Amino acid sequence: MIRAVCTTVAACLLAQATWCFVGPSTPSLPNKAPSSASSGSSISAASDASGQAPSWAGWNPLTFGVALGLLAAVAGSRPAVAADLENGEAIFNGNCTACHAGGNNSVNAEKKIKKPELEKYLTGGYNVAAIKTQVTNGKNSMPAFGDKLGPDDIDDVANWVYNQADKWD
Repeated sequence: MIRAVCTTVAACLLAQATWCFVGPSTPSLPNKAPSSASSGSSISAASDASGQAPSWAGWNPLTFGVALGLLAAVAGSRPAVAADLENGEAIFNGNCTACHAGGNNSVNAEKKIKKPELEKYLTGGYNVAAIKTQVTNGKNSMPAFGDKLGPDDIDDVANWVYNQADKWD
């Protein structure tokens, strides 16, 4: 729900900015001779009659296209988020639960991945960077996942473990 509201607000702001910077303007035209002395163009005759250029004359199609392209890119893309916790949980469940179900450690029971144990045993302390290093390179009995998982997946699982570590009982 909040994502839809934020996207709508962003689209409205972008539309307003487009109107302010790309929208038609009515340039002032110099006074010309009467339309009978002009070149006979229907546009110049119409603009001479009203004293202003037609409303579509100020739209630059290239600029308008760029603005629409930016709107599509912003509205259609995923927001830049530090980590995808849902993906992190899926990666953890697929790769880590065999040894670390419920935040425990089935190989070395005292080195759980719960917050107190991470603060005590994790090289670098209780932070996402240290968890990423451990997942990427492995240590002791833990295998390295740097070749198996991509950098985004490692980032996601490290953030998920960091957020989950104080929630496990």
